[in-house]
Amino acid sequence: MSDKRKIAEAAIVRLSVYNRALGEIEKEGLEIISSDELGDRIGYHATQIRKDLSCFGEFGEVGKGYFVRDLRDAISRILGVDRKWNVALAGAGHLGSALLAYPGFRQRGFNIVAVFDNDLAKIGKKWEGIVIQDTSELAKTVKEQDIRIGIIAVSPQVSQEIVDTLTSCGVRAILNFAPASITVGEGVELRNVDLATELECLSYFLTNEAEVRTEVLRKIKNNNGEGG
Repeated sequence: MSDKRKIAEAAIVRLSVYNRALGEIEKEGLEIISSDELGDRIGYHATQIRKDLSCFGEFGEVGKGYFVRDLRDAISRILGVDRKWNVALAGAGHLGSALLAYPGFRQRGFNIVAVFDNDLAKIGKKWEGIVIQDTSELAKTVKEQDIRIGIIAVSPQVSQEIVDTLTSCGVRAILNFAPASITVGEGVELRNVDLATELECLSYFLTNEAEVRTEVLRKIKNNNGEGG
């Protein structure tokens, strides 16, 4: 992997933040903005913004700033959100229903056009205007609807099988919510989102923060006692 590729991956989340902020700024009617002004709005240092953007080309004018619409259009092209993406959702459980109902996906150009499950009680029912299909129809539907992205919200036991089916019929981008270790072949981009693990990381932080605070207070108390 090239150094440029590594830099681009490290900056991609911030690019998304910049893009959304520029969208709001454009709505305000502001035509030009400096990296300092943009940084103040989103909490990033201007140097970081300029460094991130330099990975992808030259933007704006020295001493003048960035043209808001032009920069937003450029970042949208870099992120690939200047077009629509058809998405398949595997899993019609509680998480799947929440993901399907989330309006932010469509607003950003990600259209969930097919939902799959192996529960006979759910197959054939309509969710958000989409009929839930049997997972056996996955490969056929992916090809018919030119689906490029797959979201996995199934049980760990079947997650690898679903991913294998998706990738075998051309899907090259997978967002995995299943708490399982998924492997993909060359040329497939996999992103894992484990909500329970993220919460455990937060609880670890809070637990250790409390322990550190307790230790500090103990030392202060001991020092005061020794001083007395």
